[in-house]
Amino acid sequence: MSVADIIGEGLKVHAPRLSAAERDNRVAKALDEVGLPAESGLRYPHEFSGGQRQRIAIARAMVLNPKFVVLDEPTSALDVSIRARVVDLLRDLQTRHGLTYLFISHDLKVVRALANTIIVLRNGRVVERGPAAQIFASPQDPYTKALLAAALSRPCRPLPPQNLDVARPVAPAPIRLVLSQICKMPGAAR
Repeated sequence: MSVADIIGEGLKVHAPRLSAAERDNRVAKALDEVGLPAESGLRYPHEFSGGQRQRIAIARAMVLNPKFVVLDEPTSALDVSIRARVVDLLRDLQTRHGLTYLFISHDLKVVRALANTIIVLRNGRVVERGPAAQIFASPQDPYTKALLAAALSRPCRPLPPQNLDVARPVAPAPIRLVLSQICKMPGAAR
């Protein structure tokens, strides 16, 4: 399947009354919105870089005009510079469309950049939840403390206030974030 076919597939299911021209228009607009030229739709996924493929996946969701998007590890396979661009794109789309994200990630640096609210899970159970700045600055649960210390390679301590919020407009809708277990606490069974 071409990229245009992949992105337009959801429209065939959720907007079956669209004409082929209308569908092509929406696909071209979605590609443009994620920073890819409309001609990209004529190509195949294997012809794109990892960052471009991630933009295609985002366009696939955005073509349906959602208000809520689940993002499961959307930056995990990307290098640092591409990861930053994808995070910027997600912020921009959220601001423009008033989106709410459920962002699932093990990458706490990306979490810190995107999340308004964090829910920390251990073995499928919520161990801590709260505003992102509060969780990063002063985690209460021992597991959350160990998780942050291991993931950020430093003892978990409060950050200076200017580092708690990335310079960006206030998000129009909350980003909910779920963190899964990524380190083993001493003496804890997995």
